[in-house]
Amino acid sequence: MSTQSPIAASTGQTWNTEAYAANGRFVANLTSGVVDLLAPQPGEAILDLGCGDGALTEKLAATGAIVTGVDSSAAMVAAARLLKLNIDHHDAANLPYEDQFDAVFSNAALHWLPAAKQPNVLKGIYRALKPGGRFVAEMGGQGNIAAIRTALQTTLAPFHIDAEATAESFYPSPAVYRRLLEAAGFTVQSIDLIPRPTLLLNGMDSWLNTFRNGVLDQLAPIDRATVLTQTVALLKPVLCDADGNWAADYVRLRFHATKN
Repeated sequence: MSTQSPIAASTGQTWNTEAYAANGRFVANLTSGVVDLLAPQPGEAILDLGCGDGALTEKLAATGAIVTGVDSSAAMVAAARLLKLNIDHHDAANLPYEDQFDAVFSNAALHWLPAAKQPNVLKGIYRALKPGGRFVAEMGGQGNIAAIRTALQTTLAPFHIDAEATAESFYPSPAVYRRLLEAAGFTVQSIDLIPRPTLLLNGMDSWLNTFRNGVLDQLAPIDRATVLTQTVALLKPVLCDADGNWAADYVRLRFHATKN
């Protein structure tokens, strides 16, 4: 099942729930640090922003917290609702909530929104929180997938496609995102950049087809195959070990902020 996501409309990125489950389950699995920072408590109301297919939302709900998931992808919303979770379908830049949640949580979602949308997203999150509520999140940070992005920029240049401009992903430094949070009214309790090389069990081509389809879909099928082959070849000396194990050069930005 695949559908266009309102969050990704400007980039063309789409989410196929089966491909995401097969090639991106690490997104929900590698979350112990940010979930510990959230420290969900039984009975408190938590909004899971960019909940995807609900795999992590389900874990949060198992703590006894009253969790509402929200995502802009109709496919992801449908998949999450199959888990009998409370899931809303809204664009992150137009959240309808007001003074409703003890905490807003987000994992691996905010970096899909271009820089220009971030202020409105943060204002909506601030508005959704109760006074004194907390906003705990992890997203791509400065230097995230730098080798992958550089390789794509190189292989797509002959096709006159700017991979960075097309993807419109936002990977800020701690200083940049601190300013955005404070401008929205938050007090930043902590904000850290965390390198996290991540094993890709299904290889680099599967990762590219899942997480950069908005860029690759600009190409004709024969050109797409060529670009994939060339990109994988460029990355192999850097991100593939002698045993054939691939890793993505992830860098995460993790923070905890509170509503004044």
